[in-house]
Amino acid sequence: MRPTVLAVLVALAFPVTASLAASPASSDVPAYVTSAVNDPARKDDAANDARRKVGELAAFAQIKPGQSVVDLIPGSGYFTRVFSAIVGPKGRVYAVWPNEYGKEAQSDVQASKALVANPHYANVGVLMVAAKEFKTPEKVDVVFTSQNYHDYPDKFMGNVDPVVFDKQVFDSLKPGGVFVVVDHVAEAGSGMRDTDTLHRIDPAIVRKQVESAGFVFDGESDVLRNPADPHNIKVFDKSIRGHTDQFVYRFRKPG
Repeated sequence: MRPTVLAVLVALAFPVTASLAASPASSDVPAYVTSAVNDPARKDDAANDARRKVGELAAFAQIKPGQSVVDLIPGSGYFTRVFSAIVGPKGRVYAVWPNEYGKEAQSDVQASKALVANPHYANVGVLMVAAKEFKTPEKVDVVFTSQNYHDYPDKFMGNVDPVVFDKQVFDSLKPGGVFVVVDHVAEAGSGMRDTDTLHRIDPAIVRKQVESAGFVFDGESDVLRNPADPHNIKVFDKSIRGHTDQFVYRFRKPG
């Protein structure tokens, strides 16, 4: 195993168990989440909000002002910007990139660096870590990852054992902290068969893996479900891209 590479690329400037029901309706989204979604600084993201359900997902993840949150493999920073506005000046957001993934998404890594250079996002920092050795500089309240859990066992990520990764996430969280996984649904019973080919994963294997690391299943959301998705085509297929059937699971670290 390679030594951990944990580099803070940009200095950080920081002056109850829920039911297992589906995610909150939009009317139940806290005012501080709605305010974050409506932040004028993210006006260019607004066109995607109805499709990506960012307010509902942030509420489901139970992200609150003052918390420390990881946006794992944050892509263009869509969720990072909302999380930053929610946690506010007393909170912090870590945009975490596995080195291996970053090599394949250099433009997105650069977008993360550009984001933290903006004073509006002074509570955001970028971390580069080895895929096999996930860790954070402090215990955090939430680890959130969207459409990337399925990448960890793939060759380009070093064939990471998902259970080992899940245990590392567990160790990074405060007692009572949550791990939220959003990903593309694969055919039932397929396990990890389609992670590299279709970029999908069976929700059942994800739940089994994460629970085996010590987490307690704490709820799921149906806001991104799409029964029209056949589950047997690539997520990049033009017939389904941007509208795949996605599961949203929340797991809690006991304590």
